[in-house]
Amino acid sequence: MKIALIGFGTVGQGFVEVLALKQQFLQNKYDLNLNLVSIADIKYGSILDPAGIVPVKVLNHFRKHGNLFDFPTQIRPEDSFRAIKQSGADIIIEATPTNLKTAQPAIDHIRLAFELGKNVVTCNKGPVALFYPELKALAQKKQLAFKFESTVMSGSPIINTALYSLKGCEFKKIRGIMNGTTNFILTQMEAGQHYAEVLTEAQRLGYAETDPSGDVDGWDTLAKVVILANVVFGGQIKMADVKRKGITGLSLEDIQNGLKKGFRWKLIGEISLTENGLSAKVEPQMVPLDHPLAMVMGTSNAISFTTDLLGEVTITGAGAGRKETAFGVLNDIINIAQSKA
Repeated sequence: MKIALIGFGTVGQGFVEVLALKQQFLQNKYDLNLNLVSIADIKYGSILDPAGIVPVKVLNHFRKHGNLFDFPTQIRPEDSFRAIKQSGADIIIEATPTNLKTAQPAIDHIRLAFELGKNVVTCNKGPVALFYPELKALAQKKQLAFKFESTVMSGSPIINTALYSLKGCEFKKIRGIMNGTTNFILTQMEAGQHYAEVLTEAQRLGYAETDPSGDVDGWDTLAKVVILANVVFGGQIKMADVKRKGITGLSLEDIQNGLKKGFRWKLIGEISLTENGLSAKVEPQMVPLDHPLAMVMGTSNAISFTTDLLGEVTITGAGAGRKETAFGVLNDIINIAQSKA
């Protein structure tokens, strides 16, 4: 399988690291040869070699020079769109930064890949949250794979569990902790720190951005709620349809009062199947201390599926991370390769 990687930021670099680590393992266990033929990044440069790019050589060069501009290669595409067209890849990995307003440039990358008959794996929430019905239809029309496991809870198997492992179940509700930054902040507030000082600490540790609104105001969780609503429930929900409230209004007193009553505050994303259709929201909720979601602390995430046959099934794991997200991408690629065998 020939692979072209669009985006060489944290996740893109993480994927090449994982590929370097697992390439021989995949060959030995699955008889699967993953051949990286192109990397394209607007900041770091673009390279293409039909014979294959050695992951370790790319990583060593990047660590030494901080870019790919003078990496020895047969072809140097002018931009990401040229890389998709010229790569000859079977699978395009879309790993550019998330844009929850327009999904650009990722949405155009994916549309072009489908137009050219290429399978797509993405870790980018933007296209899936904003354009899933369209992209699903395009992939089906062309009989191509469209995979995006790592858009929700990174490499933790949320989407694959819902679509494959729980196939015989009907879903009544999905609710969970879907953002590690806010869960870290609430955990530290429970230990006695005020919101403002915990946010500063989260930014220092790299858990929160300089502008933390995407996390603390609930936008990141909202995007994941939309993805789960449309993918798992088959909904047509848009970002504007989801009620959203972040954690900025929670005080240290709120946290402590909740504990006294036997509850723990968590930022919860929730989708429910009601008589009137799907209902979705993001809001801080008091979760009983004996519930699995209440036991998830720090930067960890968890999602509970309420089903008709198995009751409540909860998956806990990392909600973000370079290696974890890269694993989610790799897992999607393996599934594509095996389905094509």
